[in-house]
Amino acid sequence: MNKYKNYCKNLFTISKKSSIVSKVLNLKTLYERNDETMIKVGIIGATGYAGNELVRLLLGHSEAQIEWFGSRSYIDQKYADIYRNVFQLVDAKCMDDNMEELADRVDVIFTATPQGLCASLVNDKILSKVKIVDLSADFRLKNVDVYEQWYKIEHKSPQYIDEAVYGLCEINRNKITKDTRIVANPGCYTTCSILTIYPLVKEGIIDPDSIIIDAKSGTSGAGRGAKVANLFCEVNESMKAYGVGTHRHTPEIEEQLGYAAGKDIKLIFTPHLVPMNRGILVTSYADLKKDVTYEDVKAAYDKYYKDEYFVRVLDKDVCPETRWVEGSNYVDVNFKIEPRTNRIIMMGALDNLVKGAAGQAVQNMNLLFGLPENTGLKQVPMFP
Repeated sequence: MNKYKNYCKNLFTISKKSSIVSKVLNLKTLYERNDETMIKVGIIGATGYAGNELVRLLLGHSEAQIEWFGSRSYIDQKYADIYRNVFQLVDAKCMDDNMEELADRVDVIFTATPQGLCASLVNDKILSKVKIVDLSADFRLKNVDVYEQWYKIEHKSPQYIDEAVYGLCEINRNKITKDTRIVANPGCYTTCSILTIYPLVKEGIIDPDSIIIDAKSGTSGAGRGAKVANLFCEVNESMKAYGVGTHRHTPEIEEQLGYAAGKDIKLIFTPHLVPMNRGILVTSYADLKKDVTYEDVKAAYDKYYKDEYFVRVLDKDVCPETRWVEGSNYVDVNFKIEPRTNRIIMMGALDNLVKGAAGQAVQNMNLLFGLPENTGLKQVPMFP
């Protein structure tokens, strides 16, 4: 360390304004960073696709370190043997999902697990020690009966539903504070759908009961578990609708857009599976409630998103594409007025594993701990 300090001192004698000195000082800050100030993170479900994406993002986060790689399927196996993209970056072995033990070791727990698990594990003792960002649907819906109707399981912790904050940061940012104990991380389809439509509902430009959402997702949205329907030969060179009229993200979208409309709404949501790894593309349609110009609608989007780091309202007539957001926490949105039918077409694209899951979860963590919202999330989209 003394040798390092002498090196810095010598550089200062050359030029105090040198850009090299600036870089060395940044390195020194990282070199001497006190691990006690870092946010200690535990991940339950670290070996799913969203869990691995959390690992990727958190390894590059300047203020967080992962203490627990939880996985029921791979207990005691080296994490890097399961995901070789982190070979020589992660030496830890996978652990179980003992949330009570985990709560004594970390500051925040991410649960990237199927529906029902987080609700079955959480209790008052755990919540007195740690914050939880739940990537499942357990705390997204405020009506437990609606949850049980759509997810076909009993909710194990309905007493925490009211206090859980729906973690769509661009809309609920002020509700996500250091005092928040549970954040319900939104779904991938819901994030893209809501952010694409929200300003026009909020401003009374469209009839919310006329909304039709056509959504398409890559296969990673179906998870890592082996299923015949997700095999290469079943998915490649084909597209299909699924969950028609029954998809579980429907009530979540209705609830959040209903808050924007100031009333209960009903809409049509149809998802499709397409042969790509990542990405969601949403194309939505609605009746206009009044005559509007391009400038009117653009002003509505700008009112809500002009200062949003992660929401990009594209230039006129540019349609969002999944390839332009891949690997990033960005959401690209745009619209087109259809005067022949007095309707409007609203479009959005995001990476289902980043802004649709892990990236948004990290964004929520940043808010919980008072960090700049984009900390660890400034990745430029990958292309090609």
